[in-house]
Amino acid sequence: MIPEKIFPAIMCGGSGTRLWPLSRALFPKQFLPLVNDSSMLQDTLLRLPKNSGEPVFICNEEHRFLVAEQVRQLSQEKSTILLEPEGRNTAPAVALAAIHALEKDENAMLLVLAADHVIQDTEAFHQSVEQASIAAQKGKLVTFGIVPTHAETGYGYIKKGSEEMPSTFDVAKFVEKPNAQVASDYLASGDYLWNSGMFLFKASRYLEELAKYRGDILEHCQQAMKGVKQDLDFLRPNITDFLACASESIDYAVMEKTDSAVVIPLDAGWSDVGSYSALWEVCPQNADKNVLKGDVIAQQTTNSYIHSQNKLIATVGVDNLVIIDTPDAVLVANKDKVQEVKQIVEQLKKEQRSEAVIHREVYRPWGKYDSVDNGERFQVKRITVKPGAKLSVQMHHHRAEHWIIVSGTAKVTIDEKVVLLTENQSAYIPVGAVHALENPGKLPLEMIEVQSGSYLGEDDIVRFEDKYGRVAADNK
Repeated sequence: MIPEKIFPAIMCGGSGTRLWPLSRALFPKQFLPLVNDSSMLQDTLLRLPKNSGEPVFICNEEHRFLVAEQVRQLSQEKSTILLEPEGRNTAPAVALAAIHALEKDENAMLLVLAADHVIQDTEAFHQSVEQASIAAQKGKLVTFGIVPTHAETGYGYIKKGSEEMPSTFDVAKFVEKPNAQVASDYLASGDYLWNSGMFLFKASRYLEELAKYRGDILEHCQQAMKGVKQDLDFLRPNITDFLACASESIDYAVMEKTDSAVVIPLDAGWSDVGSYSALWEVCPQNADKNVLKGDVIAQQTTNSYIHSQNKLIATVGVDNLVIIDTPDAVLVANKDKVQEVKQIVEQLKKEQRSEAVIHREVYRPWGKYDSVDNGERFQVKRITVKPGAKLSVQMHHHRAEHWIIVSGTAKVTIDEKVVLLTENQSAYIPVGAVHALENPGKLPLEMIEVQSGSYLGEDDIVRFEDKYGRVAADNK
């Protein structure tokens, strides 16, 4: 039986650059439905033990509304979204979660999970958590080591020591990612496990060990949580105190130094889905060992991952390929070279291309927009506003906008004038006019926005009022 005082702490950071163009900086892999119809974050939430405590999600400013919306879709109202002002790696993030959990329960245990992992055998995962809780109650800091299936060079490893209790071993040492020969030796020995980055321990014990080895991190996190502020659905630690905190992983800060670390082998179909080859392995394959998503016709095609979001992909006589089509980018790669996709992302960043950061379709707390077309002095968007949602009251210095209603009802404010518009009606917003858009109806509002002007950047927003508490840089 898993004790109720286990509080899940779900880390929602990471950019998933090796899964570009599906995964991008503002919509990374943890928010994507890569394996089934649920996102990876939602799968993480759905596999939690039923009697675990209120989960806390640790994420950054840019992803906060994505987390909130995906949690809302699962009707998980009892959860906390804790916002890091800036990423400081896992040791500070876990410290924030631990401090928060102790405010709920002085005996709280923290189950630290990543939002972007696949675990296919939920029952085996629950059994390992139950086993880990026994060790954690005795003051141990438990990490879950994945039973390796092959000689993997992309993961760190944990060497098992003596067996402390059934299926629970002392940590002999943590080792960095090995080369191919060393990885083969590790696999053959049977003494090594993959380092999953998942943990279970008493929140108080983690803070005790953090104080012992990295007291500076603990002090800054404690001060940041003393100044925490509630903002809608989010908790905001004090920015100044948190930014003073060093960036350090939990492994380096605590787990490699403490004498209380133990590891529990986990054999549950785990993957961190760190590349398209890993994604191909965990997805259902057809008789030709292909994973086909979307509109795909594959003839004489084997061992491939083909994903279409936008158009028909047809292949003939190919093997071992990854083909990804999105509305604004296409990737074709040999499956053995998919670790190098991150180099494409680096080049896009150097060239300051938007494809590294956002999709053509962008999600906002009020709905979404799709950038249909653009030129030197114009841009066309298809905008969807959820029922009851409202864009911020705002003004632009450099562009005018023309809104054409396709379906639904729009409440449009332009300076002091308020009008209701329906299908085939339109409104013109001159440069400098203070305006707002709201969907007062019960159905989604669909509209086309045509922007024109000398500068069309999303940072040309002067925001006067916003129900979602955003600042100008957050976009509409």
